[in-house]
Amino acid sequence: MNQQDVKKESDPHLVQEELSDQELVRLEKWKKLKEKGIDVFPHRAEQTHSVFEVVREFFSLSPEELEDKHYQVKVPGRIIAIRKMGRATFFHLADFRDRVQVYLREDLIGKENYELFDLFDIGDVIQVEGRLFRTRTGELTILAEKMTFLAKSFHPLPEKWHGLQDIELRYRRRYLDLIMNPESGETFRIRSEIIRKMRQYFDERGFIEVETPMMHVMPGGALARPFKTFHQALGINLYLRIAPELYLKRLVVGGMEKVYEINRSFRNEGVDSQHNPEFTMLEFYQAYIDYNQLMEMTEDLFLVLAKEIHGREELQYGDNVISFRKPWARLKFKEAILKYSGLASDRLDDEKEMIELAATLTTDKKPVTYAKSLDVIFDKLVKEKIIQPTFIINPPREISPLAKANRQNPAEADRFELMMAGMELANAFSELTDPFEQRQRFEEQAAMRNTGDEESHLVDLDYVEALEYGLPPTGGEGIGIDRLTMIFTNQKSIREVILFPLLKPR
Repeated sequence: MNQQDVKKESDPHLVQEELSDQELVRLEKWKKLKEKGIDVFPHRAEQTHSVFEVVREFFSLSPEELEDKHYQVKVPGRIIAIRKMGRATFFHLADFRDRVQVYLREDLIGKENYELFDLFDIGDVIQVEGRLFRTRTGELTILAEKMTFLAKSFHPLPEKWHGLQDIELRYRRRYLDLIMNPESGETFRIRSEIIRKMRQYFDERGFIEVETPMMHVMPGGALARPFKTFHQALGINLYLRIAPELYLKRLVVGGMEKVYEINRSFRNEGVDSQHNPEFTMLEFYQAYIDYNQLMEMTEDLFLVLAKEIHGREELQYGDNVISFRKPWARLKFKEAILKYSGLASDRLDDEKEMIELAATLTTDKKPVTYAKSLDVIFDKLVKEKIIQPTFIINPPREISPLAKANRQNPAEADRFELMMAGMELANAFSELTDPFEQRQRFEEQAAMRNTGDEESHLVDLDYVEALEYGLPPTGGEGIGIDRLTMIFTNQKSIREVILFPLLKPR
C-alpha cells in the first residue's frame, strides 16, 4: 500500500454543509491515510472471489478440508461490523448478496499494519487476502494476511434497526438499502433472473427480440395519459411511449412473425403501491394465433418461471399461497363483476345506475359511457378480490380499441386481463387486423378525447396504413415485470422492486 506522489489538495468539502463528529473523524482518518502514502481510491483490485462466491464455494467444507487444502482468496467487500479484542480483531466483509468474517491478528500482519486498521471504518471498501479456516464456533473465516484499501466511506452507515426503518430513505438512497439489507439485493437478483428467464423462454421458441422507439410522434398502444416533450431541432412535439404495441405490430406486418420487447414505458398517471410513472413490460406478438392460445402460453410461461427461479409451483404472497398449476380459471368480465362486486344482475344491466355508481367510486374524470363505468367498477370493487391466477375475458369492445370483436357477442372483445394477488399482471387480445374497422375505432376514441378523456386513443393513420398492407391473424400480450417481481419476491409495493422509483423532490 504505497503511493509516492500524494497530490496536495485544499481542504475537502462533503456535500453536507454541517458534519457530525463521526464525519469529521472520518475526514481526519482519510488525511492520515494519505499522509502515509496510501492510495485510498485505487484504480483496480485483483480479486479471486466475491464475498458471495466465497460463501457459496466453501461454506460446506469442514475445518479439516479447509486446513488440508489451504485455500487462499483475495476478496473485496465493504466492512459492515468490527469487533476488536486487543491484538486481534474480527470484522465482517459484505457484498450485496452475502457476508463473510475476517480475522485480523497483529502477530501475523505486523504491528504497523495492525495499527493502521485503526484508520479503517465501518462502511469502508477494502480487499482482504488470506487463508480460509473455521473458528471454534464453526464460522467460515478469512485469516487476513494482507489488506488493501479500495474506497473510503466518509459517512457512517445507518443503524440496522433504526435508520433503515425510514422507507423513503431506502428508496432515495437505494445504495444504503443494498448495503444494509441483503434481502433487498435478493429482490433485485430475482428480478434480473425473471427477465433473463423470460428472454430464454421466448428465444427458445423462435421469437426475435427487438427495440422500438421510446419517443413517439403520436402516443398509442394503450389507453393512458402520456408524458409530452419537445424536440428542438425538428420543432415537433413528442411523447414518451405508453406502450410499444403499434410498432411491434408493424413488424409483424413486415413478416417478423414472432417478436418481443422488454421495454420501459411511461404513463403520466397516479403513483401508488401498484403504479410507477415509468415501468417495465414484456410485450410479445405471434402471427396466426388468437387470445385463447395466448392464455395457454401465459400459463406455461409463469409456471416455468416459478419452477426455474423458486423450484416450486406455489409461491407465498402475503397471507396467500399463489398456485401456478394449470389450468387457470377463466371468467367473463361481467361474470366477474357479478361474482365479486355484490351487485345484482338487474342493477348491472341498468346503464344509467352503473354510470352513477362509477362516478362515486373515482376521483378522476367521471366516466360517461356504460362500458367505461363497468371498467371503473371492476377496478374499484372486483380486482383486489381475485387472488389466484384468473383470466378475465371478453370485456366491452369500447374499452378495447385494438382488439377484435368477439364473434358470439360483437359488443365484447376477444381479450383477457390476467388477475392475480389483486393486481392486473397481463393484458392480451386477438389483434384487430381490419384497417377499416381500426380507423373507425380510432375515430370513436378521438371523439371521446374531444370530450376531455385524455386517455382515449388518437387517430394514428400511419398505423392504419400499415394495416392496409395486411396484418395476419395475430395474438399480442403485455406482461408487467414489476408486478410479477412483486409476487415472486413477496413484496407489497412496486417501489420495493424498482431500484430507483420516482419520488417527489424534498
